Amino acid sequence: MAAAKTYTTTELALHNSKDNLFLSINGKVYDVSGFIDEHPGGEEVLIDEAGHDATESFEDVGHSEEARDIMKRFYVGELKLEGSEKPKTKPTFATTPKPIPAVEPTDTGSSLQYVIAAVVVAGCVIWKAIS
Repeated sequence: MAAAKTYTTTELALHNSKDNLFLSINGKVYDVSGFIDEHPGGEEVLIDEAGHDATESFEDVGHSEEARDIMKRFYVGELKLEGSEKPKTKPTFATTPKPIPAVEPTDTGSSLQYVIAAVVVAGCVIWKAIS
């Protein structure tokens, strides 16, 4: 098996037309020229990403495992970043949320609340009886 070709971002950018459409996802380069008519999201989606790193767009859509398997057919190489470029990868999020501190119940004012409620109810009953 031959070694995968390495593409720079400049070389990737040259493949930006409907008939010659390369894009990169997670550091891998795909030639999707032959898939453009089959793409379930329409050809415009692929054309918009032609010649670019499409990682963010690809991950935002939330492609299925089946879609990821289909991609393997179109793999043509690896993306080599130039200069100070940073790779675009799927963002990682903490899987464990930070705990919320528990609030301790307090008895302060609870008896007073019952007394006030009872007085209001009694006042309503008396008012209703005299009117």
